[in-house]
Amino acid sequence: MEKLLHRLRVILDDKGLVTASSEAEPYLTESRGRYRSEASVIARPADTAQVAAIVHACSAEKVSLVPQGGNTGLCGGAVAGPRQLILSLERLDRVRDLDLANNTITVESGCILANLQQHALSASRYFPLSLGAEGSCQIGGNLATNAGGVNVLRYGNAREQVLGIEAVMPSGEVLSDLNGLRKNNTGYDLKQLLVGSEGTLGIITAAVLKLYPYPDHSATALVALRDLQASIELLQTASHASNGSLSSFELLPRLGMQFACQHIPDCNDPFDHPHDWYVLLALQGSGATLDLDAMLQTLLALALEKGAIVDGIVASSEAQTKRLWRLREGIVEAQRFEGASIKHDISVKVSLVPEFIQRAVDAVIDCLPGIRSCAFGHVGDGNIHFNLSQPPEMDAQEYLSLQGEINRIVLDIVDDLGGSFSAEHGIGMLKLEQMQRYKDPVSVNLMQSLKRAIDPERLFNPGKVLP
Repeated sequence: MEKLLHRLRVILDDKGLVTASSEAEPYLTESRGRYRSEASVIARPADTAQVAAIVHACSAEKVSLVPQGGNTGLCGGAVAGPRQLILSLERLDRVRDLDLANNTITVESGCILANLQQHALSASRYFPLSLGAEGSCQIGGNLATNAGGVNVLRYGNAREQVLGIEAVMPSGEVLSDLNGLRKNNTGYDLKQLLVGSEGTLGIITAAVLKLYPYPDHSATALVALRDLQASIELLQTASHASNGSLSSFELLPRLGMQFACQHIPDCNDPFDHPHDWYVLLALQGSGATLDLDAMLQTLLALALEKGAIVDGIVASSEAQTKRLWRLREGIVEAQRFEGASIKHDISVKVSLVPEFIQRAVDAVIDCLPGIRSCAFGHVGDGNIHFNLSQPPEMDAQEYLSLQGEINRIVLDIVDDLGGSFSAEHGIGMLKLEQMQRYKDPVSVNLMQSLKRAIDPERLFNPGKVLP
């Protein structure tokens, strides 16, 4: 590491190297507190050329590196060992180009997602990727993990937003593919190989991203469902009656609402009576002739007539819209007040969401009576955050000692339904055993072959994604 430090001091300016333990702390602590990096050196390059030079230096000294964006990941994907270098992309935060006619923006990987959204807004455009950590996560990390969020239903995952990419490869060469083309059928789509690879194949330094007309009209409602199966009936009605404007469709359980209203000060139940299941749905669009309020009222009337919903609150102002979305956000925040939580980020076919939840809830209760299920999330695209809070009277450590058994119960059901054990949070270090158990062996072997071919020295983020 001393030889590497000497090389890095030649490459980087005064802001580019962090070795003091007090300054290193923000780079070392993983967001959930499950892992902690042991790296003693953090490199902070200012441009792509410096990233490439750092890769050459690490290769020469046989030191592996861990790319890091906003350090908001949930699976240990940006955690480094004692003889590894953390390579932070936070200083690569420039907007390189904004092409309004092409509806694209070219940004460097350290650009914070909320800032990117604001850049788009200032040009009367919309960048749809939106998630809870958007105030601190960086677009490079969003792409490296193929982030999802609340707008996937209409716009797709992060993968669907990328038209071009720039990345430094393990050889130190720069892959420069920053075109803004929507049609480019010239061989392998290399950018999509890097998106979702969690920094194991290349370090994303910039990307060309799609922009959309800014949705200057929106309509939001929180509805109470007849039962869990009614969520799918409502989704079909809303999809058919919304003329392509349905952007979000979020499932909320009664327990989650109870947690949020009990523990988060600005969360309040807007209904007079409790219900088992709710859906928060939103329509978005642009254009002077678009009447989303009328469209929402029509589809809710249809759903009420069909018996899918039994009550509803339609937001009448922007402030009320924010209060409804605060309930959704509050479910995430409030779970920590209820003790230890075993969390799952799974996906199944949309049509199978109710079956999964019902089977999984019954199975975990059979295993541990008193366990509390808080299943919520993006039912519109089949992605459910199946979180399980400890029984109130149980010790937290005793509960967490059952995590392996409970994970197996839940994920065996996901596998039986043809689903995925990781929908939007990635693999990192956390899900390596699940990768080996549930992923098709042929797929794993092909990924390992790609890793060996592109990164034969295992320089980039070793110990992540692949078992």
